[in-house]
Amino acid sequence: MVLGNSHLLMNRTNKLAVIASHTQESRFLYPGKRWAAADPFGEGGPSMESNCSGSKDGKYELLTAINDAIAEEIKDLMTKTDMKGQQTETLLAGSLAKALCYINKMGKDLKANQEIKSRILVIKAAEDSALQYMNFMNVIFSAQKQSILIDACVLDSDSGLLQQACDITGGIYLKVPHMPSLLQYLLWVFLPDQEQRSQLVLPPPVHVDYRAACFCHRNLIEIGYVCSVCLSIFCNFSPICSTCETAFKISLPPVMKAKKKKLKVAA
Repeated sequence: MVLGNSHLLMNRTNKLAVIASHTQESRFLYPGKRWAAADPFGEGGPSMESNCSGSKDGKYELLTAINDAIAEEIKDLMTKTDMKGQQTETLLAGSLAKALCYINKMGKDLKANQEIKSRILVIKAAEDSALQYMNFMNVIFSAQKQSILIDACVLDSDSGLLQQACDITGGIYLKVPHMPSLLQYLLWVFLPDQEQRSQLVLPPPVHVDYRAACFCHRNLIEIGYVCSVCLSIFCNFSPICSTCETAFKISLPPVMKAKKKKLKVAA
């Protein structure tokens, strides 16, 4: 919330959207259903003011209303979620797709002489899901085509998928080394925009794990077999592609015929 408030205070034209990626759904925390518009510093009008109940600690009322709305949505999401087992994989690909759709919607609402410079920050504490590999890669290349940066702040184990996303789109990947300093890293690394980052001393880039996930078992592999028709990746050879059902002709080595030995006739 502090990072979001700081982003909105950097410029009155800045916009903010917060999406929660849970194990069962992806939900907009802000702007939610209770907000008629998502422009707290622009042309929000009376519809935005009606969502503000006043600030008790001296903060700007609209920021207080945003924080309260996010907290209520998180509480509602957690109470309605039925957790089964110890599932830690989240619907990250769906959340990124929602973010791209929201950015596209905001871009269409701009006037003729305006432009939008968007970026996505992923704060991740869950594990990677190889089942979402194809959807995740489609989202990454869509963001690259739209010149949208994807930044990643990883709290637990490293994420190979997010490393690829940051490297392809030009964003920053950071695994927080010291959790009590999380806010400091967020404000130092991820709050500045792309133009301001060139003037700062930021953490060095990490080595990117470009392993792909096979289509048969969803495991990350370094060497595999690729279908020449649909480019599907497999860890084991198969004469028929399970994705496009293309049958491959296997070229076997030529069979060498044995030479006949000439029998020598004794004189």
